Order: sequence, then C-alpha cells, then structure tokens
Amino acid sequence: MDLAALALTFGAIFVVELPDKTFLATLVLATRYRPLLVWIGVGLAFTVQTAIAVGLGQAASLLPQDLVRGIAAALFLAGAVVLVREGRRHLRAGSEVDDGADEYDAAPASAVGWRAVLASFLVLFAAEWGDLSQLLTLSLVARYEAPLSVFVGALAALLTVSALAVIVGRSLLRIVAVHVLHFVGAGVCVLLATLTVVELVR
Repeated sequence: MDLAALALTFGAIFVVELPDKTFLATLVLATRYRPLLVWIGVGLAFTVQTAIAVGLGQAASLLPQDLVRGIAAALFLAGAVVLVREGRRHLRAGSEVDDGADEYDAAPASAVGWRAVLASFLVLFAAEWGDLSQLLTLSLVARYEAPLSVFVGALAALLTVSALAVIVGRSLLRIVAVHVLHFVGAGVCVLLATLTVVELVR
C-alpha cells in the first residue's frame, strides 16, 4: 500500500467532488429517503465506478510512460478548466443549494428499504458516469502505478463527500461558498498537472 498515493488521491478527489453534483445528488436523495439507505446506495455506485476507473487506469499504465504522463497532465488541466468554469458560473449566479436539484427528482419518493438503496445507486451511477473524479482516478492510477492505494483513496474520498452531504449538506454549503470549492479544486488539478509535466521533462 502506497500511503503517499492514497493520501494524494483522497485529497484530490475530495476537493474536486465536494462542490460537484455528487454532493448535490446525495443531498437531494437524502431528503427523499432515509439518509443511511442513500449513503449505502451511493457508496455501492461509487465502488463500482471507482473499480472501473482503476481498471482502465491500470490498462493505461501499460502504455509508454511518457505518453501516460502526457495524457494525465492533459486530463488534470482539463479538470482545472472545467472547475474554473463551474466556479465562475456559480459566482455569477450565486451559490444555490438547490441548483440543478430537478435532475435527481426522477427517483420515486415512495421507495423504502432495498428499493431506496437501489434507487440511490441507479441515480448516482447514471449521474456520475464519466465524471471528473473517474477521469482523475484513472489518471492517478496510470501516473503512480498503485491501483489499490488509488482505489482506497478515491473511494474513501467519495464516501466522505457523500456522508457530509447526508449529514450536514445544507449547513456546509451555507458556510463555504460553492465557487470557492471549485477554485480550490482547480488549483489542485493545476498542481497535479505541473508535477506530472515536471516528471515528463525529467
């Protein structure tokens, strides 16, 4: 277990996902179903998606190392651009907690028990497919060649973000502006891109 890769992955995914739709989707679902059932459902979705991203990253690591680093740097920079754009959009519009909440209203409000778990799983699995966190996870696996450490770090970050959404979602968004979180996440992506380019040049 590479603890450095684990910690870096946790920090990067946590900062990137905290202002993302992962947080919002979990928050909205937790108003419809029992919060624990929502957390279990989204946790299962994150487990499957993270495993897929790690598998793809492991396959990508078989490519020439310089090519992998170049692609990883490009993905980190693309993530920074996406986060800056989202941050500017939230800054202009004002950070609304319910912004985009309608996207997740398709889930049946009457679902209970395993049905609520399944509904939460399906909503998050569909909403988060190809998300920035998946791309970053893939890039981190290819860059560090530590699939288990990246898997544990990424999944722990996603479970922590979803737990925060379930427990203190609305209160947290009143304290910390969403656009600030986007800009911090962009800064993390730029840092990762810079480190990757430095390694590539060397």
